[in-house]
Amino acid sequence: MSLYRFKSRETGDLVMLAPHGRRILEIIGKDPDQAGILSPEHMPAAVAALRAAVRQEEEQQERLKQEAQARGELPPAFDPVNLRVRSAPFIDMLHRCEKAQVDMVWGV
Repeated sequence: MSLYRFKSRETGDLVMLAPHGRRILEIIGKDPDQAGILSPEHMPAAVAALRAAVRQEEEQQERLKQEAQARGELPPAFDPVNLRVRSAPFIDMLHRCEKAQVDMVWGV
């Protein structure tokens, strides 16, 4: 699968390239190799998991920058489109689906 397409009756489709969609699904505890469904009662936990992963990524990047600076080296280069940016539309979709009490599906 080269793309992940997330769908709901409340929002337009959200399309992600495979590596990014796979990472999002892994973070929220879903099997990225299977079609799936996320019901409204599970959406708050998914949002919390994504936000925790964003914090962890940002803390790790900051630590690596500080370590490089302490050694007098150039800081490492990171993908400018980080997890915070990539997960924002997904989180927005989850919030809207939860509010409307509709499921989100993918792979169907």
